[in-house]
Amino acid sequence: MADPQALLESLDQLRSELDQALAAQDWEQLAELNARVKPAIEPLMVELEQGRIDPALIRDRLDALNQFVEAANQAAVKARDEARESLKGVNENRTAARAYQNVSTNRQR
Repeated sequence: MADPQALLESLDQLRSELDQALAAQDWEQLAELNARVKPAIEPLMVELEQGRIDPALIRDRLDALNQFVEAANQAAVKARDEARESLKGVNENRTAARAYQNVSTNRQR
């Protein structure tokens, strides 16, 4: 039998680490931490099914995780859009450099 309080504290710690990784936009760390979410929640669900933990405690933490997922999704979309704009700028600069090179090469002839 697992200690419900220790399981809750472990999930809270994981949530804190997820928040920190998101704030730092550390996508690798987020992926690693994401892999730990299900194993952290499963024993809590067992404790809930056995009636050894208050459902409100689980609900609060699952709501907090859901809010985190929404925030992470928004941050990922923003990062993707910023990367897209950056690549667009690089492509525009490359095109301008090629045009300049073509013009300067044609002048020398």
